[in-house]
Amino acid sequence: MSKIAESELILNPDGSIYHLNLKPENIATNIIFVGDQNRVPKVAEHFETIEFETQKREFRTITGTYKGTKISVISTGIGPDNIDIVMNELDALVNIDLKTRTIKKEHTKLNIVRIGTSGSLQSYIPVDSFVLAKYGLGFDGMLLSYNCEHILETEIEDAFIKHTNWSTKKARPYIVKNSKVLEKKLISDKVFAGVTGTAGGFYGPQGRVLRLAIQDPELNQKIDNFEFNGIRVTNLEMETSAIYGLAKLLGHEACSMNAIIANRANGTFSENPYKPVEELIIYTLNKLCL
Repeated sequence: MSKIAESELILNPDGSIYHLNLKPENIATNIIFVGDQNRVPKVAEHFETIEFETQKREFRTITGTYKGTKISVISTGIGPDNIDIVMNELDALVNIDLKTRTIKKEHTKLNIVRIGTSGSLQSYIPVDSFVLAKYGLGFDGMLLSYNCEHILETEIEDAFIKHTNWSTKKARPYIVKNSKVLEKKLISDKVFAGVTGTAGGFYGPQGRVLRLAIQDPELNQKIDNFEFNGIRVTNLEMETSAIYGLAKLLGHEACSMNAIIANRANGTFSENPYKPVEELIIYTLNKLCL
């Protein structure tokens, strides 16, 4: 079996993976992603024990136990480019022998749940509610750098492109389904479900206008009105589709949970945006560790 070159799999002098600063023994197979590094201890404060902590750049990790289950919580930072780093390096930790630089014969599967904040695109999904992403809809194009056609929902993609009259100068939108295993654990009558859109930026890519005109001022309205066999785009953020796509390609389970702190349809914002996030953290931990 051929070795992976040092230029492709980069390690720190202590043998840890380059960006995450982690070694295989530092992580659990149950992993919670948060965007904000300051949210990592807010999740970990619910742990019964803490086994390991580290941080490098925006990537902060705490590993511990909750109700006897070993869990790692990791901050990814913002955007699909960061997800590309985090997903590939986590997979390398469990499925590549870092000493021999060869792929392991036995595959290890990770269970990954994102706990994020998001803005609702639908008036019926109020602020302070929870949304589970049945699908991730990517506008960023990152996943298209990989051989990924076999995991994509091309029928929905084609319908979305036609409905929005999507510009050919932009990356083709891609759609990936979540993990049914994790959805079954996380869904309840407290949770809305639908399609979570993933943008490559916060302002123009999400239709926000400050001083710059955007390519399609009507795009958000078209996204809001899109429907395919009863599914609609429920919310917009910057990570979910990248997580779903790479998880599917690498053989991991992934599901994205979002606390809705804004409603773009009616212009409202949560009076206390920290409250639904804290409630979602507790909800997710309890559902994962049943």
